[in-house]
Amino acid sequence: MYHVLVGVDDDVERARTCAREVANLPGSAGEMTVTLLHAFDEDPGDASATDVEAVRAAADYLDDNGVAYELLESGGDPAQSILDAANRENADLIVVAGRKRSPAGKAIFGSVSQSVILSSNRPVLVAGVVGET
Repeated sequence: MYHVLVGVDDDVERARTCAREVANLPGSAGEMTVTLLHAFDEDPGDASATDVEAVRAAADYLDDNGVAYELLESGGDPAQSILDAANRENADLIVVAGRKRSPAGKAIFGSVSQSVILSSNRPVLVAGVVGET
């Protein structure tokens, strides 16, 4: 049994891509525990992760493919939230979505995927979205 933590942002297509990669991991769906994590940048008020369209899209994809999951939400820096949750949940694998961004764009705006890769002591799978620019 292994535990997969999936960082889900606000982009529906990236969320589905992550869910698809998780569903395609080796072994049967019953051999893994999946946690979907959404980190709110700001105080969401009464909102929860289930109110985020991208989280629902990833959850629906996993449901459709017979993969059980749990939902987590946090606040603050998304990369740090993913790393903290991976440690807390003792995840065997972290899955995040990549997106194409120029080196200057990464330097100016940062990259959650890059931060997770560079700071994690766990394997990280970066799922790319076909056709995204």
